[in-house]
Amino acid sequence: MNEDAAKANLHSYLKHEREAILAKLDGLSEYDIRRPLTVTGTNLLGLVKHLATWEARYLGEVFGRPFPEPLPRWDVEAERLADMWATEHESRSDIVERYRRVWDHSDATVSDLPLDATGRVSWWQDAEVPLFNILVHLLAETSRHAGHADILREALDGAVGTDAEAMAQKQHDPDFWAERRDEIEAAARAAE
Repeated sequence: MNEDAAKANLHSYLKHEREAILAKLDGLSEYDIRRPLTVTGTNLLGLVKHLATWEARYLGEVFGRPFPEPLPRWDVEAERLADMWATEHESRSDIVERYRRVWDHSDATVSDLPLDATGRVSWWQDAEVPLFNILVHLLAETSRHAGHADILREALDGAVGTDAEAMAQKQHDPDFWAERRDEIEAAARAAE
């Protein structure tokens, strides 16, 4: 595979995962997109905010192309983990539109640089890292958080899928899922 095809493929997968993350917010209330759904407080809007922050760093700051808006700092104790949740003063549209602005900024970096262009990742012991590795890392990170979002959304209202249309279509009725869950629970207990 040539470099242009490899870059286009990685970029295409990243774009798909970005959209899948945002689709998880569709149709939910402000409370449901913000509420902590795990012991550590993981929530859907916080995942979007986190991904926006770190994509801006990886495809901006790392390559000497800083995102033109302030970002929460990971190296300042008072701001640590501030990218993982939204305050009551941050609107859904503010965070989603910021993520979309990050996409535009990041897409320009991907378009303008060859895969072997290196950037400095200060939080990786100042490592010099090629764009290829950053794209793979960012795709893995975005996919990982898309998986988190899948589980959070399913727990909220049972919606599954990678886009709003798929989530709106009920593949099975609640009885089907109750029976499936009971079957899995029985197998788990039997294995104990």
